[in-house]
Amino acid sequence: MLNLLSLRRLSWGSGSDGQEKVVLSAVELATLRSEIADLEEREAHLKAQLEHIDELLRSARLSGYLYIRTRWEALPGEPPPIDDTDVDDWLPRFVVLHGKCIYFYLSSTDISPQDSTLLSDIVEVGSLPSITREDEDVSYAFYISTRQGLRYECSSISKIQVDSWLLALQDDCKIGCGNETSSSNNGSINLK
Repeated sequence: MLNLLSLRRLSWGSGSDGQEKVVLSAVELATLRSEIADLEEREAHLKAQLEHIDELLRSARLSGYLYIRTRWEALPGEPPPIDDTDVDDWLPRFVVLHGKCIYFYLSSTDISPQDSTLLSDIVEVGSLPSITREDEDVSYAFYISTRQGLRYECSSISKIQVDSWLLALQDDCKIGCGNETSSSNNGSINLK
């Protein structure tokens, strides 16, 4: 335990009973107490993270790491967005489908999500063409469009994972949104 703390050279002395003791000055004792308090605080924070992750994974319908990028649709009267399909701005995010919401975490150990969207705000979910990256890995992709004009593009090297997300989102949005229209030929479902 003492090796974890910053006190490098401790003074050792002998007690009246012949046992060796550590002799600390008042400053060293205060430093030691402060470091112990910091370690206890860090331990409590890590325990809270683990409990949060455990609860999240137990109660989530679907969760896992996906590569995500976001795009905004052009507003009426604006020029169409620049074609940026060659830009590699896919970022790994831990995505959780829980209740009536999708949560986007920077990592699975984060307590608070970076972003979220309600299933009732989703207007369209569908497949995107697969992506071949520079390292020759193929990623399968899908998108989620919201009524606010935000489009989440999601990808994974696992086709099964992408299919699972598509199926879960299409099922949940039918239930959550209630008034779906027919799907188009590209595997998307329109929920306006």
